[in-house]
Amino acid sequence: MAISKGDTLPDATLVELTGEGPKQVSLSERLKGRNVVIFALPGAFTGTCTTAHVPSFMRTAEQFKAKGVDEIICLSVNDPFVMGAWDEQTGAGKAGITMLGDPAAEFTKAVGMDFSAPPVGLVDRSKRYAMYVQDGTVAVFQEDANPGQCDLSGGEAMLEAI
Repeated sequence: MAISKGDTLPDATLVELTGEGPKQVSLSERLKGRNVVIFALPGAFTGTCTTAHVPSFMRTAEQFKAKGVDEIICLSVNDPFVMGAWDEQTGAGKAGITMLGDPAAEFTKAVGMDFSAPPVGLVDRSKRYAMYVQDGTVAVFQEDANPGQCDLSGGEAMLEAI
């Protein structure tokens, strides 16, 4: 069953590429007592993810901070090295976005947001969605109908929803 408004997010170990190498991140610890926007997408370096989804949060990052958002997290079923390279290419980190990998899709599956499209090489990937999380509880959840769209889950739509 997919995650929805009012649900508490399950703990998960995600991975972030730091200057010292890959670092495990406890999602529940990262969310504790904080207001966080998490947006998830099918994959780093893929079309809509690179040209629409990440840029929408880069454009709106300062507006989220003004609304009291402590962190914006981009989540993808990729390893931390891919997420780090994508961060460098897009400039997401410099814009205030934390890039976290869910390498084995454990979190993605736990919240019921996984999908596969083997003909295009996408297996156990994340659906496209965004959520506003307050102290680990989902306050706003918006999912796009198909992975190629970035309407409801984009930065501007999420900003308006909170």
